[in-house]
Amino acid sequence: MRDPGGEDAGVHVGGDAYGGVRLVGGRTRRPLKSAKRRRRHLILSGVLSVGVLAGTGVVWAAPKRIGTIDAGVTESAPRGAMNILLVGVDKRDDLTRKQQNELKLGREVGQRTDTMMVIHLSEDHSKVTVVSLPRDTWLTIPGKGDHKINSAYQFGGPKLARQTVEQATGLQINRYIEVNVLGFINVVDSLGGVTVCTPVPINDPKSGLNLTAGTHELQGAQALGYARTRATARSDLDRIDRQQQVISALLNRALSAGTLANPTRLASFVNSTLSTIKVDPDDDLIGLATQLRDVSLDNVKFADVPLANVDFKAPTGESAVLWDKQAARDMFAKIKADEDLAKPSPKPSSSTSASAKPTIPPERISLKVSNGTLITGLGARTKTALVAAGFHVPGTPGNTAKKDYKKTVVRYGPGREDSARTVAAAIPGAELRRTDADGIEVIVGSDQPKISKVKTATTPSAQPTVTPTTKTATQNICKK
Repeated sequence: MRDPGGEDAGVHVGGDAYGGVRLVGGRTRRPLKSAKRRRRHLILSGVLSVGVLAGTGVVWAAPKRIGTIDAGVTESAPRGAMNILLVGVDKRDDLTRKQQNELKLGREVGQRTDTMMVIHLSEDHSKVTVVSLPRDTWLTIPGKGDHKINSAYQFGGPKLARQTVEQATGLQINRYIEVNVLGFINVVDSLGGVTVCTPVPINDPKSGLNLTAGTHELQGAQALGYARTRATARSDLDRIDRQQQVISALLNRALSAGTLANPTRLASFVNSTLSTIKVDPDDDLIGLATQLRDVSLDNVKFADVPLANVDFKAPTGESAVLWDKQAARDMFAKIKADEDLAKPSPKPSSSTSASAKPTIPPERISLKVSNGTLITGLGARTKTALVAAGFHVPGTPGNTAKKDYKKTVVRYGPGREDSARTVAAAIPGAELRRTDADGIEVIVGSDQPKISKVKTATTPSAQPTVTPTTKTATQNICKK
């Protein structure tokens, strides 16, 4: 039995009819009235076209409206950081046999996702991060057990696809966009083609693609084959790289002076792109595009989910991939915090709270003890207890000038935060104070603290961290 995710090279289809205009539910968009207004749509239109890149067909009609779909999105964030789930759907039921033959798409019926991407907009909407989710990802689909991620749509449509991604990434999806891939060829052709470069030759009879290694200028049908093919060594993972390359090329063409200065090409591009999508919610997508009008290619970054196993054999016998759970969790946590993935994670906080878990063992800490009270011998007794707890306390405890310390204080100099935290953990109730003086000093107060032994945890900074590999749209563009 064929798995729900499908092993074929598949294409996305969003569901517009062929041979005529199919009116999809949702409010009607007013025609874009000027080149200036259309220009504002370019960035979002270019990014939205990513979902068509796993495969597509021909747009036989260009409806000037954006359809709606129910993905169960309950919150939309018109301002502030935003997570968009962009889904391309592989559906061939509506294709005629001639169309299937021309585009080499096959004749399988049914509907499944062939590409899923999380698009994160920074809080000020000046930066865009695109994370591709491999279609062969093996994970738990809510209520359905373990399957490939691209099965979620077939099991439960847009709602289950969104729930699956939210569960896997920990991100709340603020907007869902489903792409009708039939516009891909028209989008590419309306921009005059795209420039791509392949390091290896590609010969894929399934998609009709035959390219030598090197740089190529592709028109719509060839670009479709380039984006669809899995006929290279890493299969779907290579396809993700090619899709990101084509997205970057589309953005580059869309933002070029040739497109902006050509009203006919501009209108064709925008209308071809907008006619391929359905959204949830349908509020102010154009307003969002307007906010993104100043995003540059350098501020559009692509990242891949870190993988632990690229050749996982699922219980069903399918070939799949497994995420590196910790590295993926860290990456999506940075996205959630609106941090730049290209920048290394900051070292764990050097909090000096006495309640923070100590990480430096007492045996590695040398300190000074002073008596801050009029209680004779208190400093000496405290030293003895600290030595018994494993600390190094050289010399004889002295006395402070002030004798009215009611609470024991742990004073520490620059760079000694971690050690001071261990000392404070051994002296319950002690107060931490940072000073400009070197070293660590315990000033014993009239609270006469009891010293306890400390168990230290492995320092978090000793754990390896993974900085996700990212590329900007500019870096993805082929240099002729």
